[in-house]
Amino acid sequence: MKRAVRIAGVAILGLLAWQAVVTLAELPRFILPGPVLVFGTLWTSKALVAEHAVVTAIEVLVGLGLGGILGFASAILLAVSPLARSLLRPMFVFTQAVPVFALAPILTLWLGYGLWSKVAMAMLIIYFPVTSAFFDALMRTPPGWLDLARVMTATPGRTLWRIRVPAAMPGFASGLRLAAVYAPIGAIIGEWVGASKGLGYLMLLANGRAKIDLMFAALIVLAVLTLLLHAAVDAACRRLWGS
Repeated sequence: MKRAVRIAGVAILGLLAWQAVVTLAELPRFILPGPVLVFGTLWTSKALVAEHAVVTAIEVLVGLGLGGILGFASAILLAVSPLARSLLRPMFVFTQAVPVFALAPILTLWLGYGLWSKVAMAMLIIYFPVTSAFFDALMRTPPGWLDLARVMTATPGRTLWRIRVPAAMPGFASGLRLAAVYAPIGAIIGEWVGASKGLGYLMLLANGRAKIDLMFAALIVLAVLTLLLHAAVDAACRRLWGS
């Protein structure tokens, strides 16, 4: 409850500062509309914004789910296979040298302007953080636990699934929290490159028609969706793994 009150207080202060800047600097609405105008536009265009927000939310949720599963499986493969570590880890690092944003036009060309090019962007942008966080946690299993497993003649498979994976789930949770923030970025970048629906598409459309208040309204909805997604993932991680 106290956390919610603090967040609400910070949000109110931010809105007041925003309105003060617009009023005192006498900024024109096509440069920076005030929050009153933006929220008024959000209310009058709520059906339009909601339609595009649903599309972006679906892209983000599917990308987060698939990226989390792929990152989980990849981290386990790296943890159990020295050959995979020697071959794949350098490739993972190299892929991060290529800006993911630069791949958006290629993914749009390959997968089209629909859902899957945006899902692929979201997956790519969260895959490395999830894999890296979970792999590091798998490799930091307390040595005493592993010694106990060897004394009890546990098989490698049982050691992995009964000891190493449960001990590493807080690391996986940390990766998912990061992914919840990064996934919307991937989806929006994909929509900017090529889409016919979604908040990113709506922002471009509004900008092209000089409807800056609508663009800010879509941006606020995107920020709220990201905060809600992060809060939901955080709550789920705390409930499932206590971390």
